Amino acid sequence: MAGDDANQVSPGGKLVPEHKGWRGRLGRFFGKTNRVLSYAKGLPVITLVGSLLVGYFQYLNAYQDKVTAQAKEDMTAATNTFMEIANAFSEAQTLQQILFFDFSGALDDNTEASEQALTTKDARGIFPGYEHARKTLRQNSSLLARKAEIYIDWASDFGRDAAQARTPTTDPLTQPLLGAYNFDCDDAANFPQFETASSESGKGASAKPVSGKPNEDPCQVDKDQGNYDPPKSYVNLCARQNGAIVPSKPAITIHWYSAKHQLLTMHYCFQTLHARLLPARDWASQSDLSPQRRAKFLAEREQTRTELDNQVMRLNAFMSLAMFQMENIRVKYRPVGFVCHIPFVTPVVSLFSNYCTPVRTAPIHNR
Repeated sequence: MAGDDANQVSPGGKLVPEHKGWRGRLGRFFGKTNRVLSYAKGLPVITLVGSLLVGYFQYLNAYQDKVTAQAKEDMTAATNTFMEIANAFSEAQTLQQILFFDFSGALDDNTEASEQALTTKDARGIFPGYEHARKTLRQNSSLLARKAEIYIDWASDFGRDAAQARTPTTDPLTQPLLGAYNFDCDDAANFPQFETASSESGKGASAKPVSGKPNEDPCQVDKDQGNYDPPKSYVNLCARQNGAIVPSKPAITIHWYSAKHQLLTMHYCFQTLHARLLPARDWASQSDLSPQRRAKFLAEREQTRTELDNQVMRLNAFMSLAMFQMENIRVKYRPVGFVCHIPFVTPVVSLFSNYCTPVRTAPIHNR
């Protein structure tokens, strides 16, 4: 009958009046939608898509947890390495400065032979500590350089891929090599610089052309080494013998954006100063001080004072670089944007860029 069309049967078997007008149409729309969704919910394809979405978000959470843990580990290691190196050099250099000024003051006051003079007591009191700090620094300098390379240089390098094929001896710079190449600690070109302006002086005072070859730089490092540092942030060092360049030995590059390179040069110059302070060490250790060594110290006193100040500059440059690279570690692990959290966007973006995957959390097999 026509009157029955206005009613619907409820799930319990009872007739329910059907609403007319917009309320009725809205109710019928939601009813049909609910029936379609209820049917589609049991289809295999919908179940598969739902499983993929659940798996994707589980992977995303696990990935973010790995990145967070790696960021914390790298930042802790970099901080500890920075503190260890800065404390070791700060202690040794401070004691070295005190030893110099005590001896210099004693010579000015003609009290170097007095056992009761304040400078004498102070120098002899700190001398054992200085020798211990100096020996410890020399013993650990190579290890500290490697730690600076691993936990500061490598950790802050955005483009470094640990799976990339390379040899263990990629970086040739060592402290013995600095001595063999007669590294000049007092040359202004051999101080850490972070300028980016292009300049010929970036090659340093050691990079001088050989007579007869004005257009050829014998200190130019082979391009195969891949130096991508900004101009003036590195120096190419030539091998020299009696002031003349040795063309048979290749030039080496000191990168000022490398914490390892800064540490190697800093310790080399510290040892040079240690040797220059032999008269002061003789006096502080109650050894015989010859008139010749006393006169030599006085003749080189201003130069030694300048070198002590230069060591402070080198330490400050290292600390500035370390803090700069630690900030780069923070940027390296900075969370990605919202677009990278959209399902299946990250794999697509990874084909063209590593923006959505700043950290690799699985081994990469070279083909």
